[in-house]
Amino acid sequence: MLTANEISIILEDHDVLESVQDLKNAFRNEEAPHLDISDHDFLSLIIMMPSISITLSTGDISLMEEMELNKKARTISKGGHYLKKDPVVYAMSFLVKSALKWEDKFFETIRLAMEKSFDKSLIDGDELDAAGVSDREFKKRLMNAPYMFIRFLHSFFWDDTHEDLSDKKKISKIEFKKVQEIGDKLELSKTIIFRKFLDTFDVR
Repeated sequence: MLTANEISIILEDHDVLESVQDLKNAFRNEEAPHLDISDHDFLSLIIMMPSISITLSTGDISLMEEMELNKKARTISKGGHYLKKDPVVYAMSFLVKSALKWEDKFFETIRLAMEKSFDKSLIDGDELDAAGVSDREFKKRLMNAPYMFIRFLHSFFWDDTHEDLSDKKKISKIEFKKVQEIGDKLELSKTIIFRKFLDTFDVR
C-alpha cells in the first residue's frame, strides 16, 4: 500500500492537486455536501477506487469486505482520527453508493497521479507475450520496476493474505474481468508486468 507520506508527496504536484480539488468539489456537491475531508484524504479515497470497484463487481459488499476496505483506507489516510471517524472511511460510504458514476473520473486522476510519480517509459512498450515470461523473470521485473509503480499496484490489488504481487491468488470470473477492465482504464495493460500479474490469478 501507498503510505500516508507517499500520498502527501504525490499531492505536491500542482496538476495532481488541482485534479484532486476539482474532483473533491464535484463529489461533495453531488454526493455529500457536508463532507469535511482534506485534499490528502480525498486523494486516499481516489486511490481506493480500484479496490472498491473490484469488491462491488460481485454485488453488495459483505461485512468482511467492508472491514478489509476500511483497513486499507485507514492505512493511507492522514491519521490522527483515533477519537473520531476516519474521514476516508466515512467518505467511502458515500462513494460505494454511487461508485459506477464516479469510477472513470477517479481513474482519470489516478492515471495523472501515476504519470507524475514515475517514468512510464521504463515499463511501457514491451511487446513480449506474458506467457513467454517465466515466474523468475517476472519477479526480477518487479524488483527492477519503478518503486512507485509497484506501490500503486499494491494499493490497487493487494490484500493482506498475500505478501507479494507474484503470489498465486484465487479470484472469481467476475472479479477477474473487473481487474482486467481496471488495467485497461489505467493503461496498466500496456505493461508486461501487469499482463504477467494477471497470470497469478486462479480464476474460479
